[in-house]
Amino acid sequence: MEDITIGPAGGAGGNIKDSADQNFMADVVEASKEAPVLVDFWAPWCGPCKSLTPVLEKVVNEQQGKVKLVKVNIDENPGVAGQLGVRSIPAVFAFDNGRPVDAFQGALPESQLKQFIEKLLGGTDEGQQIQEAIQHADGLLQAGDAGQAAQIYGAIMERDPKNIPAIVGLARCYLANDDPDRASQILDMAGPDRQMDPAIKSVRTAIDLMADAPKDSELDALIDKVTADRANHALRLELAEALMARGRNKEAADHLLKILSDDLEWGEGKAKAKLLELFEAAGPKDPATIEGRRRLSSLMFA
Repeated sequence: MEDITIGPAGGAGGNIKDSADQNFMADVVEASKEAPVLVDFWAPWCGPCKSLTPVLEKVVNEQQGKVKLVKVNIDENPGVAGQLGVRSIPAVFAFDNGRPVDAFQGALPESQLKQFIEKLLGGTDEGQQIQEAIQHADGLLQAGDAGQAAQIYGAIMERDPKNIPAIVGLARCYLANDDPDRASQILDMAGPDRQMDPAIKSVRTAIDLMADAPKDSELDALIDKVTADRANHALRLELAEALMARGRNKEAADHLLKILSDDLEWGEGKAKAKLLELFEAAGPKDPATIEGRRRLSSLMFA
């Protein structure tokens, strides 16, 4: 198949550009501190990418600089895509203030692309209020107040029953209370057409992990074994998996990053793959994901 062409790099007044792994920090992370940046992960062989990209460019251009578009060919630049857990394309990540805040997969129609960008920009007063409410609820959930967060997510869903961030947030509240069945039911409320949304899939992954959660005594025994044999990476990986199943993502990430700091390709990539699974299960807003991605990047690009 022929390559996607978009005209001169940096066209449309600099609102659209191609980038590479080595330029990602400048083109996306730092640039998003000035204006939100959409990152389009694509490849020349990807048919849906060819459908999405021209429409995405059109919608971005219509914003006249309020949002930027950066395109990354994952065949030539697999590093950042791997860190973000991109497993199918097209995949679009939204960065704001230096961090990923939203994402979608697949070739969405123009109307949904506009809604995605409007939500990113807080395009209406109501949209801004909902966005701020979600951010507040996210903060409460991360601080351990799942009850108060659930009330806010539920109130948002009364106004917007298909609001994906609110649905995902409420599902994570139930996970925090060890109720994966109810969390799964909440995710079903998004409808069958949105079940492949990365945020929905993220919680599904977390639910699947909880099915193998160890008992307290089993987890304590594993911790004691690793403490007694710190150089045993296989045992440390087993502990990380157990901690993930219990939702203790920060501790799990620490153990996986310890393995990777000793050997980035240990176990033929098992530790790195497990860390990416953790990022998917925890979601892009979880502190374990944000800090873990930063530390992984430091190891990979050192």
